[in-house]
Amino acid sequence: MSKSGALDLTTNLGGKIKKQEVQSAVQQYEKYHVCFGGDEETRKANYADMVNKYYDLATSFYEYGWGESFHFAHRWKGESLRESIKRHEHYLALQLGLKEGMKVLDVGCGIGGPLREIARFSSTSITGLNNNEYQISRGTVACYKEIYRVLKPGQCFAAYEWCMTDNFDPNNQIHQRIKAEIELGNGLPDIRSTTQCLEALKLAGFEVLSEKDLAADSPVTWYLPLDTSQFSLTSFRLTSLGSFITRTMVKALEFVHLAPAGSQRVSSILEKAAEGLVEGGRMEIFTPMYFFLARKPVSNY
Repeated sequence: MSKSGALDLTTNLGGKIKKQEVQSAVQQYEKYHVCFGGDEETRKANYADMVNKYYDLATSFYEYGWGESFHFAHRWKGESLRESIKRHEHYLALQLGLKEGMKVLDVGCGIGGPLREIARFSSTSITGLNNNEYQISRGTVACYKEIYRVLKPGQCFAAYEWCMTDNFDPNNQIHQRIKAEIELGNGLPDIRSTTQCLEALKLAGFEVLSEKDLAADSPVTWYLPLDTSQFSLTSFRLTSLGSFITRTMVKALEFVHLAPAGSQRVSSILEKAAEGLVEGGRMEIFTPMYFFLARKPVSNY
């Protein structure tokens, strides 16, 4: 799916972090998380450092295994992962009513995969905003309140958020473990519930026009590409065999010093995250596709 091959993975591991500092960066990143004795307050207090370390360390793996669009998608039977991701992005453009000549802001643009696809689909001019220097170079936050501030009255904001569902029980240790694994493997200080997400939008001043968990009625489970019990030629790098080959390759490259020390640990973190995502999806306690469409009211001005 991705054009990024083994050479790119080797060359770009660590992003903007100096190669000799990758291992210590991994260790520092791990210490922010519950699995390694960290806590939510520390993660939030050091949010920029944590997120930058995560994306510097993980982006080349994302590109290698997933492509340029780092998200999941509602998927029809018989539809490929690539097709579903494109359709998912087109859906966002249609919900926003994007038309030729409009100017759009993509907040948290990654390396720009969705941005470019939506720009092509809608003939709009899109500006990408990102707080990670490496991801911006690869693509050549009281978040809701800031978005509200920059929008003109009557303009809309739409997103797919990663959230815990109403099935999540904060007193359930298994649920807590899964949540912690997803946070560790995806650079998240905390995962809010869908209810908290909705409340935050309203608190920022938005009028919520529609909201829905798109994972709830997806004919093909969103976590299927990460399910190692399944096999797919089109998403081979994500299968059990593909993951084993990647793991072995990274280990060998690190051994001969073509990949920086710490690369295996990054690979392991991402594999653990995938396990947490699959478990969270199966138990229906987590969704990566809580969609909302909100508008800045005209009456406020």
